[in-house]
Amino acid sequence: MPMTDRIVSVNLGQRGYDIHVGSGLTARAGALIAPLLARPQVVIVTDENVAPRRLAPLQAALDTAGIGHDAIILPPGEGQKSFAGLERLCDALLTRKVERRDKVIALGGGVIGDLVGFACSILRRGTDFIQIPTTLLAQVDSSVGGKTAINVKYGKNLLGAFHQPRLVLADVDALDSLPPRELRAGYAEVVKYGLLGDADFFAWLEQHGEALLAGDTALRIEAVARCCAHKARIVMADEREEGERALLNLGHTFGHALEAETGYSARLLHGEGVAIGMALAFKLSAKLGLCDAALPARVIAHLRRCAMPAGIGDVDGAVGFDAETLLAHMGQDKKVRAGQLVFILAEAIGRAVIRDDVSKDAVLALLNEELAAIADPGPVPGHNTFRKAR
Repeated sequence: MPMTDRIVSVNLGQRGYDIHVGSGLTARAGALIAPLLARPQVVIVTDENVAPRRLAPLQAALDTAGIGHDAIILPPGEGQKSFAGLERLCDALLTRKVERRDKVIALGGGVIGDLVGFACSILRRGTDFIQIPTTLLAQVDSSVGGKTAINVKYGKNLLGAFHQPRLVLADVDALDSLPPRELRAGYAEVVKYGLLGDADFFAWLEQHGEALLAGDTALRIEAVARCCAHKARIVMADEREEGERALLNLGHTFGHALEAETGYSARLLHGEGVAIGMALAFKLSAKLGLCDAALPARVIAHLRRCAMPAGIGDVDGAVGFDAETLLAHMGQDKKVRAGQLVFILAEAIGRAVIRDDVSKDAVLALLNEELAAIADPGPVPGHNTFRKAR
């Protein structure tokens, strides 16, 4: 008997949709999707890692509901979010004669969701898609809000469109088969919601985060639902990221710079970059006098307890990093305004702010301090927890 679904509504008029969070959702996907279809057929897009675990149950659910289906199975990895990957996917969808009123299902993590969403935003000038996210990161963040994108040589997610899904089905059962490292990387985005706007939620995570990661289904449903509700409120207030929605990028400016420096490779997963980025954002906030000097240690302590990275030294090969190069990567951040870096910083746990007045010297000083500490980290409690967990 499945637990009761939690349903979060994203009220955007004709572009509005529901997010279902629960256990056993995949088995009921056909019944939930059927009312949205102009004709009873869909195309599923997934990847070679997800397909062996999640494709057959979804196909069975569609069969039960009398919905015809075809599947496109892509290679895995961030490398698919490219011009070449976009062209291949659009070609595959057009070959299958997908019409504007049809529905394409994105079954996978953030890469699949971003790529499918962008492809659908331009396919026949706009085709509907449905998100069935299979990673924690995608369930709490990338599947909600309509941001779609690909990467280019200048940086991550720099070409894309706002294209809202028609439905999101976040089945927490999919998290059971995730590699532990990928699960923890997604947990960084869960922590983000507490740090940027909900101090009580962060305190709840300090109490329950380790059990959530260990597999407690009820805790996972609660966390995913709370994150989705928080993001839905922000998206409804600022759909196109012209103001408050930028707060959702807490940790991302630093994180994306580290991802760029590691070539968007397995050396550093996106969520790991965000975890380090959040720790650095709190350190920078404290150095600028925006928040209490003790807060970075509290944030880092929670990340360490959950075997997550919390410093640049946790990245493979960080000894060779250069502060000026990392700063240059930040110059391609989507939040840059008139050449000025924009940072999401913190006044307190649960109270993030957008700042466009941070000097590059202050950022360089922090980066140089972090890099200098890599050679001799000293007796930092839990410093090697992430390395051991990997």
